[in-house]
Amino acid sequence: MAAPENPQQQATIRHAFGNVLSFLILLLIGVLAFSIRLFSVIKYESVIHEFDPYFNYRVTQFLIKSGVYDFWNWFDDRTWYPLGRVIGGTVYPGLTLTAGTLWRIFNALNIPLTVETVCVFTAPIFSAFASWATYLLTKEVKGVGAGLTAAALLAMVPSYISRSVAGSYDNEAVAIFALIITFYLYIKTLNTGSLFYATLNAIAYFYMVCSWGGYTFIINLIPMHVLLCIVTGRYSSRLYIAYAPLVVLGTLLAALVPVVGFNAVMTSEHFASFLVFIIIHVVALVYYIKGILTPKMFRVAVTLVVSVGLIVGFAVLAVLIALVASSPTKGWSGRSLSLLDPTYASKYIPIIASVSEHQPPTWPSYFMDLNVLAFLVPAGIIACFMPLSDASSFAVLYIVTSVYFSGVMVRLMLVLAPAACIMSGIALSEAFDVLTRSIKLQLLGATENPQINAGDATNVTPNDAVKTEKSEDSVKERSSRKSKKKEKENVEKASSVSRKEKRLLVLPLEASIIAVFLLVLLGAFYVVHCVWAAAEAYSAPSIVLTTRSNDGGLHVFDDFREAYAWLSHNTEVDDKVASWWDYGYQTTAMANRTVIVDNNTWNNTHIATVGTAMSSPEKAAWEIFNSLDVKYVLVVFGGLVGYPSDDINKFLWMVRIGGGVFPHIKEPDYLRDGQYRIDAQATPTMLNSLMYKLSYYRFVETDGRGFDRVRHTEIGKKHFKLTHFEEVFTTHHWMVRLYKLKSPKNRIRGKTKKSKSKATTTTSSKRIGTRKKNPWH
Repeated sequence: MAAPENPQQQATIRHAFGNVLSFLILLLIGVLAFSIRLFSVIKYESVIHEFDPYFNYRVTQFLIKSGVYDFWNWFDDRTWYPLGRVIGGTVYPGLTLTAGTLWRIFNALNIPLTVETVCVFTAPIFSAFASWATYLLTKEVKGVGAGLTAAALLAMVPSYISRSVAGSYDNEAVAIFALIITFYLYIKTLNTGSLFYATLNAIAYFYMVCSWGGYTFIINLIPMHVLLCIVTGRYSSRLYIAYAPLVVLGTLLAALVPVVGFNAVMTSEHFASFLVFIIIHVVALVYYIKGILTPKMFRVAVTLVVSVGLIVGFAVLAVLIALVASSPTKGWSGRSLSLLDPTYASKYIPIIASVSEHQPPTWPSYFMDLNVLAFLVPAGIIACFMPLSDASSFAVLYIVTSVYFSGVMVRLMLVLAPAACIMSGIALSEAFDVLTRSIKLQLLGATENPQINAGDATNVTPNDAVKTEKSEDSVKERSSRKSKKKEKENVEKASSVSRKEKRLLVLPLEASIIAVFLLVLLGAFYVVHCVWAAAEAYSAPSIVLTTRSNDGGLHVFDDFREAYAWLSHNTEVDDKVASWWDYGYQTTAMANRTVIVDNNTWNNTHIATVGTAMSSPEKAAWEIFNSLDVKYVLVVFGGLVGYPSDDINKFLWMVRIGGGVFPHIKEPDYLRDGQYRIDAQATPTMLNSLMYKLSYYRFVETDGRGFDRVRHTEIGKKHFKLTHFEEVFTTHHWMVRLYKLKSPKNRIRGKTKKSKSKATTTTSSKRIGTRKKNPWH
């Protein structure tokens, strides 16, 4: 009795030890994912990064201070003056609610953290969660080894680090975790057929909808996979359970999010899920009828069902076409259309095309953000076909679609990162499995183990043969639906036999050792690159810039916070500040001043008005800003220190967006022979524009010749004075410049009135200034 139990006990101990070791590895992976994202805090300070995170931080402060109810009904009058913005109905609340919940949990545990500290570390915390979710997803596809490898790769992949470093308090900080956990629960439901996991899947999808607009990727990818399974003859009740509750419950929950609302059922992004929902019910009905009817009656019923289905389908299609045709964009949002047609935004919506993260990526960016994963992905795809299952087919579909979308928009490299890590983890796991087994068999003796394995294989074969015979009998005696289940079981067991036979293939010992060494070396290169990317490329906050001099000294450029602090301390609380929309969130959050436009970009006309003012001569620009009750104008200028992301480099987008609404602004007027120039060859329209004057005012005093270090040329117009604006503050490195609008009285002071006509003109201008009439109406 003891002899048979001993191998079983050993297997149990080995299994328990494997579980404990996997848990410890996952724990270390979580620590790695969190710690590698702390370079920004270690090298700089605990500060919010970029532009959008400042709005999220401000909203989180309001949520914690005023509560959830006031948050849903918050009308923010400090943005988009004089229109304002309803925050609760125009923001994805997932990130804010998550950070607010974390803050309350820490305070309940007597861990007194500030709201800013919680916001800074939210992204690193959820990156650890995303790594664990990747393990669960990959485990369902190819096993524990592939899951651990994929989790370790995701913890360090630069593409994900770029959007989840400490301080990157943006929607993607929690959305990638929600994306992966939703996919995991879908695959888990597909493998088990459990309604419990199906319900959890709908809840995870709801959290994704709350967190990020990229939820439309989920609600289109999963229907594509369901349709693929149906077309390839892989329909089962598990597929129905995995999909139907997600569409019904998930859509109902998504409609509860104010920013989504009825868009969950009215926009074209969601129609594919409803169409597949109808198709899967038709297929389920056909399979049900097939199981209870004779073959002859089944053919009659199928004809009837197909006829009725075609009629209903054409009716639904006609309704959808009518709904879509009534929309100018055919029911699609501008960002969705730019994904389907990469040229759409540049043709029709320049405000979308002007965002740098909406541009297509370059080839080097793939190797920068994925590194060796770009070479391992094809091997992972091949491994998914040996053998092909429902879960592995989903992984293949995920990587194919994410590669396409990442090629259209560089921001969606973030969606590609988990898919690349999953495929690379599968490839590395399969490779190490073959190589280590070959080394083991070679070291233990290749003569005995193959016989044992062959004996195991021969022992399995008769059972399979018996079950095959039973299944053949069941084909004759039982219904076709049950027989198909038996056949599928036999196919799966036959594939397991083939896998055991393939394991008999053993590579030479020397080749296996060299291959393992090369794979470890490849992993080491990946780790070094990821650490460098986290420490150098993606850790610097955009609000605090650094550079090194030739002697190795570190120079810090803190001009943005310097300018916002000046605004906060030297202007009135109700003063309005005009700038390009990039700096709206930061101005509102850090300077606590009202802005005309910000990064939400929901009103193209309002942004075009600011763009027109920046593109107009000084007097016309003053009239536009005065009509909007603007007191100060903020301009970002990098010509002195070589900062390339300044307003002069963005100026053509201001011209294009302004010209899209106000036809008198024409882009060719600002170009010399099709070239954008700021030197002596620049056009008079360019040299007299407000943006040019506010950027280069007194610039010649810095070096005596006005050399722009970004454009690498001397400016064309060096000596000029401002008549309608006055400089009030310029930061230490000239990166941010603030100007105040002169009042009408100040502009006529010191002038001699030579004629009554001038007096009449002055009086009329006073009346215009008093009424603040919009000059464009």
